[in-house]
Amino acid sequence: MTGMLQKKICMLGAFSVGKTSLVRRFVESVFSDTYLTTVGVKIDKKTVNVSGRTMNLILWDIAGEDGTGSLRVSYLRGTAGYVLVVDGTRPATLEVALSLRERVNADCGPLPFVMLLNKHDLVEHWAVSDADIGALRDNGWWVQPSSARTGERVDEAFERLALDVTS
Repeated sequence: MTGMLQKKICMLGAFSVGKTSLVRRFVESVFSDTYLTTVGVKIDKKTVNVSGRTMNLILWDIAGEDGTGSLRVSYLRGTAGYVLVVDGTRPATLEVALSLRERVNADCGPLPFVMLLNKHDLVEHWAVSDADIGALRDNGWWVQPSSARTGERVDEAFERLALDVTS
């Protein structure tokens, strides 16, 4: 008898882009305004159905990056895919995300990923342009605005990634 399929998914992005809030929204369907700094890594699990198969997503919420390359490669070991999280109100976090993607490619090879431009509920502070989003999508990337607060596109992103890591 084979065990349930499990896939490790890493949450990557700059400090305070909403990685932990996205995981909590996906796993527990809750949002909290309380900012909690992730130290090291926090691991959660969510069971999902993908194409008629049940699988456990093991979500590694990795501490935020400042872009100086402090990402611990050991955290990436065995990952099937990742969520790159950008704070749509802070364009500098997009640069951090792009640099993290290059690091992952260098250390692990090309892996499935989705990019979430989080905090889309803060429309009056939104700072990532449609042109930037279009350029990312032109690379064939799945890039979507999201909101951990409202739940916008959160489940969709994880389901999309789950599908990508099983195909």
